[in-house]
Amino acid sequence: MSEESGGSGRYGPGAPDEYTERVLDTVDLIPPGRVMTYGDVAEWLGEGGPRQVGRVLSRYGGGVAWWRVVRADGVLLPGHEPRALAAYRAEGTPLRQAGPAAEGHVPRLDMRRARWDGNTAGGDGDSAG
Repeated sequence: MSEESGGSGRYGPGAPDEYTERVLDTVDLIPPGRVMTYGDVAEWLGEGGPRQVGRVLSRYGGGVAWWRVVRADGVLLPGHEPRALAAYRAEGTPLRQAGPAAEGHVPRLDMRRARWDGNTAGGDGDSAG
């Protein structure tokens, strides 16, 4: 995401609105090694949609773990693959190796194992909380 933090804490240019604050607070809740999709975040908040969440993260995401909010297909964010991949490996986020036909052979996230439901303690999205 943008690295233009402007020296103003976790925010980029301009003061964020309430929705922006809620998106960033939600990203802060995602445990290391787990992910939510842009749509998951919007659904969890009960407002906006994937594009609105993506816009918030593109403008203000530099101060949060932006790599934990992902595309639903598990493809890494174009242009940010090396940084995201390093973060996923450091956090132990489940990955699926890309096949030889995949461009650049960049792994995808294993969404079945990595996806967090936003409700369960300890980040275990596979069991009811």
